[in-house]
Amino acid sequence: MFCRYFCFFSLCLFLPTQRRCSLGHVSDLHGSDTTSLPGFENLTMGYNKYLRPYFGGEPVQIAMSLDIASISSISESDMDYTATIYLRQRWTDPRLVFHGNKSFTLDARLVELLWVPDTYIVESKRSFLHDVTVGNRLIRLFSNGTILYALRITTTVACNMDLSKYPMDTQTCRLQLESWGYDENDVIFTWLRGNDSVHGIEKLRLSQYTVERYYTLVSKSQQETGSYPRLILQFELRRNVLYFILETYVPSTLLVMLSWVSFWITLDSVPARTCIGVTTVLSMTTLMIGSRSSLSKTNCFIKAIDVYLGICFSFIFGALVEYAVAHYSSSQKCAAKAPQEGPANELTKEMEEVNITNILNNSITSYKRKISFTSIEISSDNVNCSDLTMKTHEKIKCVLRNKMHRIIGYFTIQNPSNVDHYSKLLFPLFFMLVNVFYWAYYLYF
Repeated sequence: MFCRYFCFFSLCLFLPTQRRCSLGHVSDLHGSDTTSLPGFENLTMGYNKYLRPYFGGEPVQIAMSLDIASISSISESDMDYTATIYLRQRWTDPRLVFHGNKSFTLDARLVELLWVPDTYIVESKRSFLHDVTVGNRLIRLFSNGTILYALRITTTVACNMDLSKYPMDTQTCRLQLESWGYDENDVIFTWLRGNDSVHGIEKLRLSQYTVERYYTLVSKSQQETGSYPRLILQFELRRNVLYFILETYVPSTLLVMLSWVSFWITLDSVPARTCIGVTTVLSMTTLMIGSRSSLSKTNCFIKAIDVYLGICFSFIFGALVEYAVAHYSSSQKCAAKAPQEGPANELTKEMEEVNITNILNNSITSYKRKISFTSIEISSDNVNCSDLTMKTHEKIKCVLRNKMHRIIGYFTIQNPSNVDHYSKLLFPLFFMLVNVFYWAYYLYF
């Protein structure tokens, strides 16, 4: 009964308009006419849509081609992309051979009555077939039994991304087509014309990416149930970094340069220098939080932009610490020169009454005593450290003590005003060197 209805529906579709169809027979308005497609009435005789072509024999070769209509979104947080594609599949079914050299486009609802491949999209999260105004499917039958089956599909496919170089990264994504139930003994997948089987991808205009290149591959998927044919479209997407330069890199660099303004302000201007340091630190913190909010689900990655923002934050914080050190050293030096309170003030008043000659003589005498005391102390230390009667651990302690005194003296700030002078040169120089290494590494390695 099934074959009877299918044969009747097919004949009504393909015969000329002069012929009138009725259930169970075909009548002709002009009795002398013959069938326009000789042998077509036997197409469905013995046809079983549940059995593939060449069932029990050689595998069916299915040639595919793709048109990429659009890639609407590429999500770094969800690690996927959404694309609308036109998938075209061709195969030959000897059971549908008819005489003639024409091809016929069938109603898409006839797909339900034919055998079609069980192709699916690997790693697809969500997919749907467009159905406005009818299901977007195409069936075209050729006289040699070749069938063209076309679909319009929108799919969201997973794409594993390496964001360590974000936003100077290049991502490689795939669109993989595979047979679900038929293994390589039943079905063979091939690209219709190699790389030329894919169209439209080179014309895509994406918001953040540029398609660098693409190529097609033929592979096999080894599963526990068998080896299944797989076709792969692999394409590389290079991110457009200009947006991030204007949005993040330039503002963060300007904040670092703003923090250097405090080096040209005197140490006595505490409110001005403190305000600049705190403001730049808070602004940099806000910029870092904003850059990470767009990729909240990928915070496990240490990205290139995070490294640069960390470098800028370190320089800004270093400028604030530099002022704290310079101001503290200056205050300590001023405190050492300031006169003491209480009895010291009375002593100072008495000393003011002494004439200038006595002050100079006393200063020279005390200075000589200090020099002689220091030389004696140094010589005594040298003697003690080289004394043969001294024990080994005492010699080690003596040597370490002398080295610690030298190191402390080396790092002691003699003139706090020199800190700003050196910072004016060292901070910009180090920042430029770090930028050279940063951009060279992430752009060329």
